[in-house]
Amino acid sequence: MNSESPRGLLVIVCGLPGSGKTTTAKEIATRRRGVRLGPDEWMAALGVTLWDAEMRDRIEALQWSLARELLSVGTTVIIEWGTWARSERDALRLQARQLGAAVQLVHLDVPNDELWRRIQARAMEDPPIQRSDLDRWRRQFEPPDEREFALYDPRPAE
Repeated sequence: MNSESPRGLLVIVCGLPGSGKTTTAKEIATRRRGVRLGPDEWMAALGVTLWDAEMRDRIEALQWSLARELLSVGTTVIIEWGTWARSERDALRLQARQLGAAVQLVHLDVPNDELWRRIQARAMEDPPIQRSDLDRWRRQFEPPDEREFALYDPRPAE
């Protein structure tokens, strides 16, 4: 019998609204038999507006607590929070590694015109996202570069 503790896997899916984070996270969860954690669905289930930043922070903290438990018993966890800042991704990676988990990063880079088309088509935010919001968010987003990707475990060929 193997006495080593099971090794979990954390997959961080980062990207702007409309980039396909939920779709990608669902595909990974199915393929890896993992647990997907994203705040939007929890907020909607609780009847909370997606614009409530304080509630989003609280839900993400709760989800991260659950994720750490799942990782510690060898489960695959897929986080789809957007993780726009490198510091957010670094914190998740380092904490997961402390638990002995492997960590992979998926960056969804979609042009603004396509993001805008998708956001309008899904129409899930109330009040709706404005094009000016998207443009501002693009300027705030810190896309991962090759040096950052080198800090993560390689993703298997799909």
